[in-house]
Amino acid sequence: MKIPIVAVIGRPNVGKSSLFNRFLQKRIAVVDEQPGVTRDRNYAVCDWAGREFYLIDTGGIVPDSSDMMEKLITDQSDFAINEADVIMFVVDSHIGIDSVDMKIAKSLKKEKKQCVLVSNKVDNSESGLQIYEFMKLGLGEPIPVSATVGLGVGELLDKLVEALPAEDKNVDVDPDAVRIALIGRPNVGKSSFINKLVGQDRLIVSPIAGTTRDAVDTPFEYNGEQYTLVDTAGLRRKYKVQESVEFYTNLRTDRALDASDVALVLIDATEKVSSQDQRILDKVTSMRRPAVIAVNKWDLIEKDTSTAAEFTRDIQDIITMYSYLPLIYISAKTGQRLGKVISLLKTVHEENHKKISTAELNNFLEKVTNRTHPPAKQGKYIRFYYMTQSEVAPPTFVFFSNFPELVDKAYIKFLSNQIRQEFGFEGVSIRLKFKKR
Repeated sequence: MKIPIVAVIGRPNVGKSSLFNRFLQKRIAVVDEQPGVTRDRNYAVCDWAGREFYLIDTGGIVPDSSDMMEKLITDQSDFAINEADVIMFVVDSHIGIDSVDMKIAKSLKKEKKQCVLVSNKVDNSESGLQIYEFMKLGLGEPIPVSATVGLGVGELLDKLVEALPAEDKNVDVDPDAVRIALIGRPNVGKSSFINKLVGQDRLIVSPIAGTTRDAVDTPFEYNGEQYTLVDTAGLRRKYKVQESVEFYTNLRTDRALDASDVALVLIDATEKVSSQDQRILDKVTSMRRPAVIAVNKWDLIEKDTSTAAEFTRDIQDIITMYSYLPLIYISAKTGQRLGKVISLLKTVHEENHKKISTAELNNFLEKVTNRTHPPAKQGKYIRFYYMTQSEVAPPTFVFFSNFPELVDKAYIKFLSNQIRQEFGFEGVSIRLKFKKR
């Protein structure tokens, strides 16, 4: 299920970031803070009253400004409004309504989205009485809060949760279907992939609307197996501000990964691997999702017998830390290797849930440590007693040792590589933990 978005907007200096930080400091309300891609924008996953939502902090809106920086900030806020399920419009109770507030309110009415009006800096009863002049904005009764002292924050969060779209618990999707996140930067061919997927004779597809206005989950059947494609749809409006585009591409990537079992990362064969491609792969690995890398638009490349090998070397030189991810060359336009992609994703999903017996693991551990023993640290001889697999998805291995804190990173990397060499786990992020016996 996709997590809804709450965008925090308003003119400069009304306390948007202060409220954002106040939410983050409330440990009972905020459970997972995540930094945005761009340096001056943040979002957080909040959990309040049993509902999760993304909270996006934006810069101050200055409509019709000729200043380039203010234009960029306004563009970024427009993105947030476009993406959001609920808009949290913050005004300043000390200053009252000004012309910018009126312009923002007029714009929000056209969006026809749920809007929560927040009057910040209400630090005493006198300023609390002044909030009702904001009724003139036509966005309902303002909620009085103080980001500085925390006044009214709980009531505000209650109101935001109340405004979120209802959770759809009756969507007719097979709970056992493998959920595939289709991710990649803009114009990499996600829509073409979906269109070709829908058009394949061997695929049975039925579209089901997702929780956001422009996202669709697509359940389908391939060779008797059930899948659901979790799409990160293209932006509904075209903007020229690349930084904002990357920020929201990253946010959509997070949302897709949250709802998925396995990721298909698309890379454009006609362009070099970009920093954004690397950020997406970083996100996949940091969230420990199994994945397959598909190089799309392969039909547009002039090829000879060594083209694929050369391209693979170029990619691996740049993304060498993801060498465990399967790499396949496809054309979403022609359907080249479409079936093989689905089969690879199924295999990787199964690898993520593979369980190795403790007996097998300890035979492996004895063989590996006898051949290459962990180096002594601080004059102490490190010994491993046994290991076991404690979890799947992601596979997690626990090593019991006399000095677990002294096992160095190089040897941990060595053990990880040996596990892959012995047991596979292609496309899967594995975890190693070290404990006292």
